[in-house]
Amino acid sequence: MRKLITFFIFISFSSLSYANMSDAEKNKAWDCSGIYMANYFLPSGETFEYSMKEKSMASVKVFKAYAIETGMSEEEWDKGFNKSVDKHYGSKYDEVKTENCHKFLEQIIPDGKERVKKVVQTLY
Repeated sequence: MRKLITFFIFISFSSLSYANMSDAEKNKAWDCSGIYMANYFLPSGETFEYSMKEKSMASVKVFKAYAIETGMSEEEWDKGFNKSVDKHYGSKYDEVKTENCHKFLEQIIPDGKERVKKVVQTLY
C-alpha cells in the first residue's frame, strides 16, 4: 500500500511540472523578451499600435512565468532577461522579429496565445 501511495504522489508531482526548457529555448525566450521590451519602450513617433505594446508586455510576463514553471530560477531568468533587454533597448520596431517571437511563444508554451490574452486583460 505504501508503494502505491508513493507512486501516485510521484505521478502527481511529475504531471504538475513541464519539461525543462532547452538552452536554445531559453536563449530564444530571452531574446524575444528583449525584443518585446524594446517594442514596449519605443519612442513616440514610431508607428506601433498601443495594443501591440500591451501584447509585448504580456508576452514577457508569460515567458517568465513559463520559465519558472519549467524549473528555471527567477534569478536565472532575470539575469538572461536583463542582458537581452540591454541588447535590444532602443531598437526600432521590427515586425518580422516580433511575429517570429509570437510564433515561438505559441509553439513552446501550452496555451501560450490564450495566456497572453489573459494577461493583456489584467494589465490595467
